[in-house]
Amino acid sequence: MTTFEIALPGCAPAPLASYLKALGILRLVAEQADADARGWWQGGHFVLASTLDADGLEAFFLDRYAPTPIIAPWNGGSGFYDGDNRRGIEALVAAASPRFAGYAAAIASAERVRDALGLQASPKNEEKAGFLARLRGALPDDALAWFDAAVVLGSDQPLYPPLLGTGGNDGRLDFTNNFMQRLVELLDPLTGRPMPGSAALIGEALFGAPVPGLLSAAVGQFAPGSAGGPNATAGLEGDSRVNPWDFVLMLEGAMVFAAAATRRNETADAAALSFPFTVRPTAAGSGHAVLKDEGSSRAELWMPLWARPAGFAEVRGLLAEGRITLGHRPVRDGLDFVRAVSSLGVDRGISRFQRFGLMMRSGKAYLATPMTQVRVQRNARADLIDQLDTDGWLGSFRRLTRHSEAPARLSGIGRRLDQALFDLATPDGKTATADAARVQAALMALGDAVHHLAHSRKAREAVRFLPRLDQQWAQDADDASDDFRLAAAIAGLGAGAGEQTGAPPLLAHIAPVADRGGRWAETSQQQRVVWGEGTLVDALIRVLRRRLIDAERTGADDKPLAGKSGADLAAIAAFLARDTDDDRIEALVRGLALVKGIWLPKRTFSPTAPPFPAAYAALKPLFMPEALLRAERLLGAEIRLPLPATLLGQLLSGDHRRIADAIRQAQSRACVAGFGHSFRGLGAAGLEGRRLAAALLIPIRAGDVRRLVAIAYPAPEALPMPAQQEGSVP
Repeated sequence: MTTFEIALPGCAPAPLASYLKALGILRLVAEQADADARGWWQGGHFVLASTLDADGLEAFFLDRYAPTPIIAPWNGGSGFYDGDNRRGIEALVAAASPRFAGYAAAIASAERVRDALGLQASPKNEEKAGFLARLRGALPDDALAWFDAAVVLGSDQPLYPPLLGTGGNDGRLDFTNNFMQRLVELLDPLTGRPMPGSAALIGEALFGAPVPGLLSAAVGQFAPGSAGGPNATAGLEGDSRVNPWDFVLMLEGAMVFAAAATRRNETADAAALSFPFTVRPTAAGSGHAVLKDEGSSRAELWMPLWARPAGFAEVRGLLAEGRITLGHRPVRDGLDFVRAVSSLGVDRGISRFQRFGLMMRSGKAYLATPMTQVRVQRNARADLIDQLDTDGWLGSFRRLTRHSEAPARLSGIGRRLDQALFDLATPDGKTATADAARVQAALMALGDAVHHLAHSRKAREAVRFLPRLDQQWAQDADDASDDFRLAAAIAGLGAGAGEQTGAPPLLAHIAPVADRGGRWAETSQQQRVVWGEGTLVDALIRVLRRRLIDAERTGADDKPLAGKSGADLAAIAAFLARDTDDDRIEALVRGLALVKGIWLPKRTFSPTAPPFPAAYAALKPLFMPEALLRAERLLGAEIRLPLPATLLGQLLSGDHRRIADAIRQAQSRACVAGFGHSFRGLGAAGLEGRRLAAALLIPIRAGDVRRLVAIAYPAPEALPMPAQQEGSVP
């Protein structure tokens, strides 16, 4: 037989009603018209392949479609009790058309169970649990698909998958009663023939064909744009508008999902609902959700989109199983889900996920708000997040930010961290620079998190460890910018070759970290934390003072100023010329300080780089470990190059004369140590003493030391004319 491929523009991945409508069409065609029907998503809409052409598909729904018995006699407003709207249910009970025979039989079965239990109103609590158990045993088989989609009979109490509200209703809106009312508006229960206008409406539902006069009827949580309310029309408030076929096909599709009650180790509940592709809400990854939305949201739904033709049995198996794991554990929330997607924790031919949040909006009503669409693609950078799970750090910190008593600042840090990690896990693939920017954003958010923990004893009691990151974080964040190279050099302070035993890493100046491991330090070690608030220059100067004071106090043999990865001179020149972003560098430093060992590839000095002051070249050797100078054969084995005790204070004074004196003092010390001749008359004109002092803390590459010495202490024949001696050198 001929197979027709029909594009259905009326079935898009969002809103949720449209997605479920596509599943309903595939299910009904496969079960009632063509068992070999196939469906898939393409170009933003659903495609159906079957023996039905476009006209045949419309004719099937108008003339042959037999509705699934969708009832909820356990709910008030379902049509089964006094005071309910009974227009739809009475019409179906009296239906003469064979199309509705199954529906009438299901209603009759439910009424017999209701009457046998003597129920005059919808049951509650234990009575409801007993009614549900007895009802399921009495319903015809064709009514069980809906029952199992709306209710899960657990060992203790019934559970309700969030896709269908609380057992097929949302507040006062009962989906099943509305379904019956929409059916009798579309199809005549007596003759089975389509009602006037039904043909035009099915064309709009399937193909998006324009049709006037949609009905004023409730649509519930499934289509926020059609729910009505303020600003929903040209006036102040609009009614809820719906195509009855959309509502009918939507609920026919919803029952494709199957729920199961499972016991979860990570919760204290006796049983927790496990619903296909349903997780706890996460505000990250959506421009219209905030952290407080998580507490008032029912759940987050990740609806799979597949790009290759699949039969209904295959789709039903995929949706019924709905399994996605992160490593060896099931995903818990939206952040877990996007991480699992990026690490190929999902297979079965899924190409994308359309994400929805069941958020409380419009008073107390829930709406299935479309959030993002995520491509299923391997993203190695998402693996970086796995390191945050060590010692349970990420989970502990996220719980802390969501605590009811968490201050607004901490909640904001948690929101930014979630967003940065969500972005990091989301496949992008645009440019290497864009990928590096995402890693940097995550590092900066982690730095904010540790900064808060460092200054809150109560927070440290809740989050007992620091996140420790491997070198891949730094490598993936490297965008070759001056800002990043400076931040990496600063963050690597205290981890370089030649650093004497006992000198702490930079992280010890940012947070009270123990010398061994990733735990918080004792009180005696907290005096090293000097990074604090303020500018980058202020922080660097505080670190420089602290390290020099500690070295003098402990009688260290060398200056504690080595680094794992030094900055190149081009970056130093840019920093001294204020051509860098201090705020960005400061934020990157706090994140990169968590990386265990930073190494950057060599970058050649750019001929277009700004010049750096000759004063920096003259001073820098005194702010380097002597072991490093000896390794470069710039200092003899028994020669010392001490840093005068008053020199740093002179640089920080802001007095140009005192700064000039400091430069001359440094030159004198260097010449005595055998560095040869020096420029004479180097002044402090145009220099910012504090910025110069901050730059002197930043480790540089070992090979660049010789370049500095050649500039500041040249051989006699290389000395410039006196008029060229003061100022900057290229």
